[in-house]
Amino acid sequence: MKAEVRENLLARLRAGEPRFPGIVGFDDTVLPHLERALLAGHDLVLLGERGQGKTRLIRTVTGLLDEWTPVVEGCEINDHPYAPVCTRCRSLAEELGDELPVAWKHRDERYGEKLATPDTSVGDLIGDVDPIKIAEGRRLGDPETVHYGLVPRTNRGVFSVNELPDLAERIQVALLNVLEERDIQVRGYNLRLPLDVLLIASANPEDYTNRGRIITPLKDRFGAEVRTHYPLTVEDELALIRQESMPDIGADVPEHLVETIARFTRLVRESTSVDARSGVSARFSIAAAETAAASAVRRAAITGEERPVTRVCDLPCIVHSLRGKVEFEVSEEGRETEILAHLLRRATAETFRSRLGGMDLSALTDKFAQGNQVESGELVPAGELLRRIGPVEGLAKIMSRLGMGEGEESPGHAAAALEFALEGLYLMRRLSKDDTDGMTVYRT
Repeated sequence: MKAEVRENLLARLRAGEPRFPGIVGFDDTVLPHLERALLAGHDLVLLGERGQGKTRLIRTVTGLLDEWTPVVEGCEINDHPYAPVCTRCRSLAEELGDELPVAWKHRDERYGEKLATPDTSVGDLIGDVDPIKIAEGRRLGDPETVHYGLVPRTNRGVFSVNELPDLAERIQVALLNVLEERDIQVRGYNLRLPLDVLLIASANPEDYTNRGRIITPLKDRFGAEVRTHYPLTVEDELALIRQESMPDIGADVPEHLVETIARFTRLVRESTSVDARSGVSARFSIAAAETAAASAVRRAAITGEERPVTRVCDLPCIVHSLRGKVEFEVSEEGRETEILAHLLRRATAETFRSRLGGMDLSALTDKFAQGNQVESGELVPAGELLRRIGPVEGLAKIMSRLGMGEGEESPGHAAAALEFALEGLYLMRRLSKDDTDGMTVYRT
């Protein structure tokens, strides 16, 4: 099975094809180490904080298997027709010869996964005596009375143990033979069942001291340890949000707001007020984009907008919705909302400088020259906001700088661009702003 993975991986490397589709930001860091481990035929551990895509990466390894593979029909452990290993299939092969029934299994069915929990038993992973089979009349010493666990049922496939340190140490011992001798033993039976399995585990570094640890003999049997990480660049964070956020929420999230959310996530990760050992999951930025889009959908439902577009007024809601996804330092208790709101303002200011920095926005600031003010808010529809602002010279250029191209000339997109510009001018201290009861008033 590992030779199969190796050959398919080499074929993709030579052809320059994607090896792990859907994995973002690991091309030059994590994937080379993973590829070396797979080419060496090693079982491995992916080590990284929560939300770094470890499970997603493990699941993509199945794409390196042959699309279809033959198995003995009805076999619980996917025996190869030419080399069966279980008692039942060996008997059938001797009896039927070339007439042995064969089925074909897709590579997606050759993947097994177990979330390690303290109540996981050896029977769950390896197997145990099946009392039902004994009740049917089989002898207790008959190997066919064994009910196979998840690992042997994934024979000739990829098996994943998520959060391995959470597995009780006495249960981890059951995996020693699987990794070294490549076989299993069940309940004292004279049963040595050779397995053909690629075993990949995931672990969080914090788990080694807080919830449990990987026992030393088991760590020694893994051939490689691959360290994962969060996206290293804003561009990777943007690609991840676009790829993973729900496509059917019903509202468009303009590019400049996705960038704001990506920068916000990075600032939260880097903040000294946040517990760095816990990390800030990639799910944080994905959920933030979905929450902001949901705010725009809610506004459209209440006000009757036809094409909801997310605006900067929809961003503050993510602070309250996602506060529980971040672990803060003990010294910051009670200031969580204040810290996140401050970091969101910083992210908005950075995006403004990146997108509209140096641009002449005097046509917009002139709107406030006579003491005028513009009132916005999460329930102010786009058309009403445009009416309150009035015509703005150079609006098309602002929209272009914010990444709004053809097909994005709707009132919603125009309102999103102007409101973002107003928020940026406020953060650059060229306008003032008052927030009261969900309404925002921009003035000189």
